[in-house]
Amino acid sequence: MQQISTEDWLEPLRRRELIPEDCLAAVVVGSAARGWNNARSDNDVYVITTRAWDTPTSRQIPMPLDPPGVQSETFHEDGRRWEVTYWLDSQIDQLLAKVSWQAYERDLAGEALTPREEVSLGRMANCLTLLGEDWVEGCRGRLADSAFKSFLVVRSLNLADDAVEDALGQLEDGNPESATISARRAFGHAVDALLESHGEFGSHMPKWRPTRLRVVAPEFLTFERYWSLETMRSYDAADPKPWIREVLGLCQDISLRVETP
Repeated sequence: MQQISTEDWLEPLRRRELIPEDCLAAVVVGSAARGWNNARSDNDVYVITTRAWDTPTSRQIPMPLDPPGVQSETFHEDGRRWEVTYWLDSQIDQLLAKVSWQAYERDLAGEALTPREEVSLGRMANCLTLLGEDWVEGCRGRLADSAFKSFLVVRSLNLADDAVEDALGQLEDGNPESATISARRAFGHAVDALLESHGEFGSHMPKWRPTRLRVVAPEFLTFERYWSLETMRSYDAADPKPWIREVLGLCQDISLRVETP
């Protein structure tokens, strides 16, 4: 995709008066921030403020925070949909508090954040800064120092281990069809754990898993092998056990290689 300058990002927002005076930061998030967007992708922007945004055209997106939601504005520019989401600085503080090491020690792995909260916080790690560089760098530093990565890695590894056990039990019970589905689940969770351990968050958006794997490029799991298993290239419906066992073996290998605190 063609590179867009900071001013090109900000001009449609300023023209519509969508950057408030108390703006602490404005960032592009999602695929556009990573250069992964296409002609049909939305442009997603987060604006961080000190006072709640509320206009006749805004809508609330529920979040288990105080206040219990963030505000969103949408518009179209040159055939592309834009969504601008307004976060209070205090709400970001609340998200980070949910993934503190104290919370992690209370054994809340996998339950600290809702999926929407997790996606939102993970996006801050790879956002494109438009305004408020100091605020963004401070947020990224706090995120890196938090237990966020550990929460996600442990959650994904636990889900992978559960799916591996399901697949093994289903194979022993003579149910290769269910074992195939369980093996695919295990594979997805195991790869997510690997990616999350490298700071590539996004398990709730599996469409980006191949792209994220290319970024991480682990030596022990080539993209070619990953894609062959993801697309079940060697799967034989008449004899699925070899494929299932290969997948489960790789999941266990990933579990041993991924570092957890």
